[in-house]
Amino acid sequence: MPTVVVMDVSLSMTRPVSIEGSEEYQRKHLAAHGLTMLFEHMATNYKLEFTALVVFSSLWELMVPFTRDYNTLQEALSNMDDYDKTCLESALVGVCNIVQQEWGGAIPCQVVLVTDGCLGIGRGSLRHSLATHNQRSESNRFPLPFPFPSKLYIMCMANLEELQSTDSLDCLERLIDLNNGEGQIFTIDGPLCLKNVQSMFGKLIDLAYTPFHAILKCGHLTADVQVFPRPEPFVVDEEIDPIPKVINTDLEIVGFIDIADISSPPVLSRHLVLPIALNKEGDEVGTGITDDNEDENSANQIAGKIPNFCVLLHGSLKVEGMVAIVQLGPEWHGMLYSQADSKKKSNLMMSLFEPGPEPLPWLGKMAQLGPISDAKENPYGEDDNKSPFPLQPKNKRSYAQNVTVWIKPSGLQTDVQKILRNARKLPEKTQTFYKELNRLRKAALAFGFLDLLKGVADMLERECTLLPDTAHPDAAFQLTHAAQQLKLASTGTSEYAGYEHNITPLHTDFSGSSAERM
Repeated sequence: MPTVVVMDVSLSMTRPVSIEGSEEYQRKHLAAHGLTMLFEHMATNYKLEFTALVVFSSLWELMVPFTRDYNTLQEALSNMDDYDKTCLESALVGVCNIVQQEWGGAIPCQVVLVTDGCLGIGRGSLRHSLATHNQRSESNRFPLPFPFPSKLYIMCMANLEELQSTDSLDCLERLIDLNNGEGQIFTIDGPLCLKNVQSMFGKLIDLAYTPFHAILKCGHLTADVQVFPRPEPFVVDEEIDPIPKVINTDLEIVGFIDIADISSPPVLSRHLVLPIALNKEGDEVGTGITDDNEDENSANQIAGKIPNFCVLLHGSLKVEGMVAIVQLGPEWHGMLYSQADSKKKSNLMMSLFEPGPEPLPWLGKMAQLGPISDAKENPYGEDDNKSPFPLQPKNKRSYAQNVTVWIKPSGLQTDVQKILRNARKLPEKTQTFYKELNRLRKAALAFGFLDLLKGVADMLERECTLLPDTAHPDAAFQLTHAAQQLKLASTGTSEYAGYEHNITPLHTDFSGSSAERM
């Protein structure tokens, strides 16, 4: 789950904080100290996390794009300049742009906003943004809720009493409410000092960045694993009093099934399953990031020599073409499988099904599944040519058909060029020419792209005038006929403009003789 750290670098963050027995600190120094602690934790326990750093005042700037190099992020914290007034709305707009460009609108993202609670002044302040929230047009909408699944964590470099003395806390709570209640506000307990800042960021780490460790079991075989990203609690909508369901830390494999039988099931989320190597004393080996490369290499070598059930399971699933059904909790299952990143690299993945006794209808109830040995005869047949589970419907799905897609200009250009190539090879390519022509015609009518039909008709007429003297006479007749039919269809009102109507080859005295020669 990617993270965007949004750091306030307005002038209010330079306000001094007197700490007994030490030099004078500014609030931005406390914030940098807390973020350094967060980055060090993530570098050790959340190495796969992508993190970006954004700074803002009246404008915003992407200091570090999404990266796993936490040294770069920590260096950027020490190179931040001071700017002018606070404008939170512009920073939130910047977060929307950055996340959507990198991850789209479907990947969950965590946003950590570090500020001192000052809302800014005048136009562009948070008070002004919230006051005009309901008076905006769709083109100028407030950036919350984010257009992607998200959680907004606001880290205030101020204590609760300071925020309550103004309306700052109410405005910040309104931000969480606008984000559909997804997020939390953290404040410093007691006076502003390094220890209390560490305590505040420690609460954030415990809530959002604690690695999920579990024990993977299969009979007498066990393995300590880390599930990444951390599985989120799931709330069943149908329940009268919904209670968030959390997966167990004991993941027990209850059986194995062919990939063809499981097919491509709907899942709530997907996670990497990473083995945690333990030495004889029970300490972790080969995890985390060490300062010394030699120490890291030696730790990895030690971890590579210790037998691990997770490695055995991954290799077996990959070779046998099967998935493992794993029990996540009461009436809650998932599946473990091998997913290839490339030809040489693959990972052990876990997907979570929806809670319930029958998450996949074509398999029936999970509790009623049993081993093949319990059956009177092999349900897969002697030659492994059948399946005991209901077959997929024979109806051709709409999303499985070959449809014409013109998302990019290159796709449309390719289809038009294919028609012109076949036009230059008439009459030998007559059938292919009309097949491609009708495919383009149907797509243009479906999209309402009538100008395309007229444009292709003009191209065919031009091709007719460019035919060499040695060209077959039938080519000119077919091109002229096709151009006329496209022009009739481009009007949208002719009987030839129907979607089901197909342009058929023109029958000429030449077409019969050419067909005989073929």
